[in-house]
Amino acid sequence: QVRLAESGGGSVQAGGSLKLSCAASEFDCKMGWYRQAPGKEREFVSSIAADGSTTYADSVKGRFTISRDNAKNTIYLQMNSLKTGDTGVYRCAAGRWNKYLRTCRFRDWGQGTQVTVSS
Repeated sequence: QVRLAESGGGSVQAGGSLKLSCAASEFDCKMGWYRQAPGKEREFVSSIAADGSTTYADSVKGRFTISRDNAKNTIYLQMNSLKTGDTGVYRCAAGRWNKYLRTCRFRDWGQGTQVTVSS
């Protein structure tokens, strides 16, 4: 099981910025971020693959940037121009390669860090 430790959450006013970090015990095929707002389902935010390719939810494109420090097995999520709708618990996820399905799927999860954006 991959161990994940998130940090960097907090409270900020709309238009502000925050940077989240997630340190992993290892990096397999991809890592990413999900978030969940009160009363809503968990939603995908962004991911970064082993080859460095990135994916973003449409709602955060142009505002969030995911990056990776290979030496530290750490990923970051730079969040700019934050909106009240970005409020939620952000959880880091680590993928593992499934050799039978030949696909990378998120399997391990961090505890989450709270992000609160006020108007």
